[in-house]
Amino acid sequence: MKLLQGKIGWTLLMVAALAFPLVAQNNYLISVATQAFIMAIAALGLNLITGYTGQFNLAHGAFMAVGAYTVGILTVDHQVPFWIAFVLAGAVTAVIGFFVGILSLRLKGHYFSIFTLCVSYIMYLLIEKWESLTHGTVGIMGLPAPAGIGALQFGTPLSQYYLVLAFLVLGVWVMARIVGSLLGRTFIAVRNSDELAEALGIDLMRTKTLSFVLSVVYAGFAGALYAGQVRFLGPDLASEVVTFDLVMFVLVGGTGTLLGPLVGTFLMTWLTQWLQFLQDYRMVVFGPVLIALIIFLPDGIVGSWLKRSVRRADASRTAKDPRQGQGHA
Repeated sequence: MKLLQGKIGWTLLMVAALAFPLVAQNNYLISVATQAFIMAIAALGLNLITGYTGQFNLAHGAFMAVGAYTVGILTVDHQVPFWIAFVLAGAVTAVIGFFVGILSLRLKGHYFSIFTLCVSYIMYLLIEKWESLTHGTVGIMGLPAPAGIGALQFGTPLSQYYLVLAFLVLGVWVMARIVGSLLGRTFIAVRNSDELAEALGIDLMRTKTLSFVLSVVYAGFAGALYAGQVRFLGPDLASEVVTFDLVMFVLVGGTGTLLGPLVGTFLMTWLTQWLQFLQDYRMVVFGPVLIALIIFLPDGIVGSWLKRSVRRADASRTAKDPRQGQGHA
């Protein structure tokens, strides 16, 4: 884990991602990795509103479905070029997220979570029942692959892998700029204490709404990439199972950390692949895993490691200069 610190660590991760197709045994593994990258983009967004701003959004998967269905409806029913539909997916998700945000963020704690869970179910019902728009339970079939750009074509699993990887790298870079800025510190201040943040002059509603919109935009773009990769959409994409997966990825990796959602997504995705024979008992397997994680690693893998590193550094400084561990009169 220590190797993953700083620019060297991120460079090593990038090299590993670029080299993965060279060692992958078949296109299936490449497609699994591509979907893991897509889910990691959505998990980054969930981590922004939950890990950095402290608002536990249970409608995140539904916003991913909004982005996917925007691409599906525009490309299949209205023959809109993929990349135009892709941009519109982010815009539509942002608009819907804004209105959901200004309504739901007036609530706090578990009331906010329950409200967003209800929003998620409403979105699921709309997708399932609004047949004239979403094709209902039949779903949308025959979605086009992302259109080529010049000599670059994205019709093969390998090309889509590198396309999604590029968007993941861009998403991580943008998120790093956000959380490392004054805006990111504002989000963290709201997470730590509403009252203290308000006393510092922070507009709570505006800050929470901005974080909510930014987070669901990540989900919307992830859904758009998912639509271009899978080529079929059904109402299940808006179900609570997708949100549960995203929450699990963030919790396993560590909330409020940039690397956590990536570690959680990749680890749980490949663990799921290795345990496919237990697919019918998914919740029976992963439920106890999450419970054990919350008990023994409440800050997730990355969060727990970072806290342990800080404690070791403090202990090392105290051992070198015992006066640092004493209070000053």
